[in-house]
Amino acid sequence: MDIEALRVAVGQQEIDTVVVAMTDMQGRLQGKRFHAQFFLDEVTEHGTEACAYLLAVDTEMNTVDGYDLASWDNGYGDFALEPDMATLRVLPWQPGTALVLADVMALDSGGPVRVSPRQVLRAQTDRAAALGWTALAGTELEFLVFEGSYEQAWDQGYRGMVPANRYNADYSVLGTGRIEPLLRDIRNSMAGAGLTVESAKGECNPGQHEIAFRYAEALTTADHHVIYKTGAKEIAASRGYALTFMAKPNAAEGNSCHIHLSFRDAADGSPVMAGDGPYGLSPLGASMLAGLLAGLRELTLLLAPTINSYKRYASGSFAPTTVAWGPDNRTCALRLVGHGPSLRVECRVPGGDVNPYLAVAGLVAAALSRVPEAQGAAGQLAELPPPVTGNAYALTGLPRVPGTLEEALALWESSALAAEAFGADVVRHYATMARVELEAYRSAVTDWELRRYFERI
Repeated sequence: MDIEALRVAVGQQEIDTVVVAMTDMQGRLQGKRFHAQFFLDEVTEHGTEACAYLLAVDTEMNTVDGYDLASWDNGYGDFALEPDMATLRVLPWQPGTALVLADVMALDSGGPVRVSPRQVLRAQTDRAAALGWTALAGTELEFLVFEGSYEQAWDQGYRGMVPANRYNADYSVLGTGRIEPLLRDIRNSMAGAGLTVESAKGECNPGQHEIAFRYAEALTTADHHVIYKTGAKEIAASRGYALTFMAKPNAAEGNSCHIHLSFRDAADGSPVMAGDGPYGLSPLGASMLAGLLAGLRELTLLLAPTINSYKRYASGSFAPTTVAWGPDNRTCALRLVGHGPSLRVECRVPGGDVNPYLAVAGLVAAALSRVPEAQGAAGQLAELPPPVTGNAYALTGLPRVPGTLEEALALWESSALAAEAFGADVVRHYATMARVELEAYRSAVTDWELRRYFERI
């Protein structure tokens, strides 16, 4: 939908509400609902404002210390939300409603707020564009569906929840048929919102499913990702289900978010990474894959942002533990898939809790870190280590995927790659986010501790 189509829809009383939303650090949509005519009269030209604390709070929306952007010391002022009209679309699951995503801008300078997730990704895709390349990405999100509402799950302390499927329904047509009305509603609603839906399938954990969407330019994919997550939850709630993208909701298989990455020449659309070298890689593609391998541990904080993220990583779980690559090898952190123009790298580290803007930005930055031209210098392309063709879980002597948020934070703060690619302000901002998460976790007393120690210690 463009702005003229919106004017027509408003005039015909088909649209009465426009949501203006930014994406916060946790990958959630935050914003305002406007009367559609006011949006057309005022917001399209002047934008709107929101409290800068939206990029300086924890998951519970608590104000916390440590952020340069917003604090009690500087009075928690506003920043501007500038609608990106290219993202304007109807939301079929919210009658009479359209949505537009916004870029976060500073009120004083009018420039972008660099720590905003959408701006973090823009900065990296701009680096690729300066080389004449377009970064392409696709995200594959898994989710678990439980019977009953979100409110019921909250009130019962998330105990005794009943999955929508009682058994492993991986690829099962019968199993997905059990909740096809929900899956169909999500698929068709997302298509109506302008996303290109590919398929839906069952997954391993009881009640677990995946809906796949076509790849796109990296920023578009991240935009679609956050719209889909919000929409899927709202549609599930309307049908009496609670749907979660949490990385590890229970002891069974967690929810992954595999991210596919490739690059195309912006002028003629030819693939940058594919060639006639080993495994179908070009020399440049091999060097990019080497960069991804070298940078993965340092940038894991962008791929696994919560305490819960790290509980996915276990041998035999299809969540990686070893920083390795392999052609079509699902035991590796980086899986090379596709052939010819479709050749791409699949990063299997992120879970369903990932912020797609930050994760894709990290992968683009790592890939470009071994491209001499991207570093402003001539030089040799990096040599790609040999692939792993067997069970990567069983290997010793290779780098490991960070096992805790503490480890990922330490690697992030000491990373020369992160400092160079993102800047000290972005590194400091997301280090603060991780530190806040860790301190909240350390202060919590869990059900596990009560059961284990209350009487018997």
